[in-house]
Amino acid sequence: MNDPLAAVAALPGVAEAVQAARAAVDRLYGHRVLRRRGPEVSTESALRGARASASLEGADVPLPDLRAGTTTAPAALGALRASAEVGRLGPAWRTTPRQALARLHALAALDLVDDAALLGRPRTSPAPEAPARGPGDLLDLPPAPSPEAVATRLAMLADLVTATTSATPALVLAAVVHAELLVLRPFGAADGLVARAAERLTLVEFGLDPKSLVAVEVGHAELADTYAKTLRDYLEGGPPGVAAWVRHCAAAVELGAREATAICEALQRG
Repeated sequence: MNDPLAAVAALPGVAEAVQAARAAVDRLYGHRVLRRRGPEVSTESALRGARASASLEGADVPLPDLRAGTTTAPAALGALRASAEVGRLGPAWRTTPRQALARLHALAALDLVDDAALLGRPRTSPAPEAPARGPGDLLDLPPAPSPEAVATRLAMLADLVTATTSATPALVLAAVVHAELLVLRPFGAADGLVARAAERLTLVEFGLDPKSLVAVEVGHAELADTYAKTLRDYLEGGPPGVAAWVRHCAAAVELGAREATAICEALQRG
């Protein structure tokens, strides 16, 4: 079976970046705290990841507020709901990825759209221009593709997910999923939240991070300036731009593994 992402995996610097990210995840998985308290680490990682994802949408919510459930920020609540759903969407992501994306959007955008009928449905009109609210709004992308182009590319993305073989590093697939959803803006609201949740879902379901420990969203937030630049490179820079984006995602995974290791250390100290 041909591997549709083999060419991406073979781009300069990608293999080395993937290997470094894998080594960071392997070191995390060797932490002794995970023998007894893995679910706690996963829960805290999801919480911190949701906060970071929301911050990239301009909603900078203190972690204690998110943990206590006292925030009313729609993006933060949406990120938290989508993150909580990742563990239940694995089988659907492999077999019916568009349905999985619809579910993520229905949760992420619940408080961000006025019409509930739009939840989980790809847009049928041009994507609205987002107001400048924070780092997530400074991507400076060209106008989103037409609804017809979005439908075509979503079908292609779904085919990539269902056809991917074990020869493709999970990180490469996750990076492409993340970028395509951000570039397409298929729903017109909460697309960034959906893209980052789908990236995490891919890392989990395709074996890099099966216990959902890596707070990859934290990595993207720490690399916010690079996040914007390399996404534009992915869109406009040809193969070198795609390679730069994948390397960025690998660096985010490394930072996300570091964040999860810090969670482990905190639990170990009691």
